[in-house]
Amino acid sequence: MDNEEWWPEDLFPELGELGFLGLTIPERYGGVGLGLLEAGLVAQAFGRWNHALALSWVAHDNLCANNLYNNGSEAMREKYLPKLCSGEWIGCLGLTEPGAGSDALGSMRCRAERHGDDYVINGTKLFITNGPVADFCLLYAKTERGKGSKGITAFAVEAASPGFNVAQKLIKMGFRGSQTAELVFDDLTVPRGNIIGAEHQGHKVVMSGLDVERAVIAPINVGVAERALELSLEYANDREQFGQPIARFQMVQSRLADMYVWVQTMRTFCWQVLCEIDETDGTQAGRGDIHARAAASVLYCANSCNRVLDNAVQIHGGGGYIWESEVNRLFRATKLLEIGAGTTEVRKMIIAKELLR
Repeated sequence: MDNEEWWPEDLFPELGELGFLGLTIPERYGGVGLGLLEAGLVAQAFGRWNHALALSWVAHDNLCANNLYNNGSEAMREKYLPKLCSGEWIGCLGLTEPGAGSDALGSMRCRAERHGDDYVINGTKLFITNGPVADFCLLYAKTERGKGSKGITAFAVEAASPGFNVAQKLIKMGFRGSQTAELVFDDLTVPRGNIIGAEHQGHKVVMSGLDVERAVIAPINVGVAERALELSLEYANDREQFGQPIARFQMVQSRLADMYVWVQTMRTFCWQVLCEIDETDGTQAGRGDIHARAAASVLYCANSCNRVLDNAVQIHGGGGYIWESEVNRLFRATKLLEIGAGTTEVRKMIIAKELLR
């Protein structure tokens, strides 16, 4: 998947059969009915062995399916969730645009205009995880002009609809197996009944989902860091220089000890935040202590993962710089985790704002 940016078409149906889809969706819709902590543990395990799969899984199961369940009408739940939980359909989230990244709401240019009982959508979305393979998109578009970050509506959109186009599949430095696209909408007609949440109130849907997204993405960092520590321990014991394993050198031991502490604290922090969010309702998301702690969790885990992998590559030396090595694949993944779901800088802004409120 990493070498060729290949996507196995039978992967999601297999995950559905194994009960790894719809983790937080009630069983009556085909889900598993567990909590966010369990979802985070699955993301962590996937992240340890195939972080590209972990990212695609989070985009499908959390950003799309969980958001649809929390904000969609009963009719939409019954229509779409069983297909998403079985893996028959793959879901994605359409928010980021070429000119709207950190300011995704205020700078949004994708527009939806009302025509009777329908909305007609025109615009572009960029960096959309699962975009090239998605069957369903939770899409955000401006429905009221001059409202800044407000006046946005969330829509349930089927990718097979006329006017829904994958403009290009993007080639990335890391997470290469996870498919990423630019999506273009050309007179895409969506029934008004496919609105998720309230009309013109899509910003509330966004904010209710972002805290959960950040909290569930954080464990991917843990999985990547766990594997890097494991590889580094094995390599340090096997690699010999100056007549002895490099594990006997105190500077190597110092790096391993730091990596161990970072992995342990990443685990406990992100698990704690997942439990806390599980105990709140949707009205508490997007503000207050939960908002700050979700941002802090992914901030700390992403920064720590970067430090773990920097040390891991240093321990591996020249071998860690070779593309084909596993530790190189892990290292190439770390930067995205400091950018996606809100950059490091945005996360710090959120934390500081809530501290000073």
